[in-house]
Amino acid sequence: MTYLLLCVGIALLLICGDALVRGAVALSVKLGVPTLVIGLTIVAFGTSAPELVVSLRAVLADAPGMAIGNVVGSNIANILLVLGLPAMIVATDTQQDFIIRNTLYVIAATLVFIALCFVGPLSFFHGALLFVLLIGFLLEQARRAEQHKDAATVLGAEAMEMIDGDAGAPKSDWMIYGLLMGGLIGLPIAASITVDAASEIARRFHVSDEVIGLTLVALGTSLPELATTLTAAIRGQAALAIGNVLGSNLFNLLAVMGVTTMVVPVPVPDVFLRIDLWVMLAASMLLLPFVLNGRQISRISGGVFLAAYLAYMYFLYSPQTNAAANIMEATDALVK
Repeated sequence: MTYLLLCVGIALLLICGDALVRGAVALSVKLGVPTLVIGLTIVAFGTSAPELVVSLRAVLADAPGMAIGNVVGSNIANILLVLGLPAMIVATDTQQDFIIRNTLYVIAATLVFIALCFVGPLSFFHGALLFVLLIGFLLEQARRAEQHKDAATVLGAEAMEMIDGDAGAPKSDWMIYGLLMGGLIGLPIAASITVDAASEIARRFHVSDEVIGLTLVALGTSLPELATTLTAAIRGQAALAIGNVLGSNLFNLLAVMGVTTMVVPVPVPDVFLRIDLWVMLAASMLLLPFVLNGRQISRISGGVFLAAYLAYMYFLYSPQTNAAANIMEATDALVK
């Protein structure tokens, strides 16, 4: 029953997040808000809504490891799994200029986040700094889009399709407000179901909240990116998906963790400082040889990405890792 609740919670997160984005986009178009503003704010924030509400709920439920694990695990999955799996279908082109810039932005944001974690616990001021960096990134993207009149390369294909109405944005008022209310009401409920079910699974199998956040919860909230990239690969447009993945990773670090830590202080578990934050950085760095040299992510490279992700999952759930984590928790408890 717990597994069913977890699946229901994740499914509701995806459905309610999509409803919120569609309703917000439709309302903004109806009110005459410029397309670029919609893409850089509403669509970007809306697609990060599942990660945000899950992280907030986890912190409020005294499971900070799950909150950080959700973000860190999503960023790792976005690169190793979400980019690796489609590349095994069709080689992914990385030659666009905006991909190089955004890869460097992601690496810079990752380094800043890691530095803040080492001077944690993450507090309001840490979150405010992350959020200010997000605003700076959005302003820079808006400036470039205005200069080049090329919003598609900034927003990504999925966002542009949604804004243009190809994804079925509603027109009637009752449908718009219905989607908005459904998203706003449903997301917290879905987050509560997801976090409670995930925590129960962690207790049942004596696995930490951190591991559950890094794996089950993170993978669930990364499903939209995975579905998008797979569809793009099948259509022969896999390169467009890289922009969406990089944008998602930036928003996870700067928006999700920024807002979460401005609401509630988030202690950083020691295991993240020793291992998982560095895995996230290494995953981001893996893209550098491809984007700087204009190389494709080939089928072989995609297989390496996927193998690395599976190896990381095995490491997290291996008996040795869990035993070491339990010893560290007991030691920390004695010290405190």
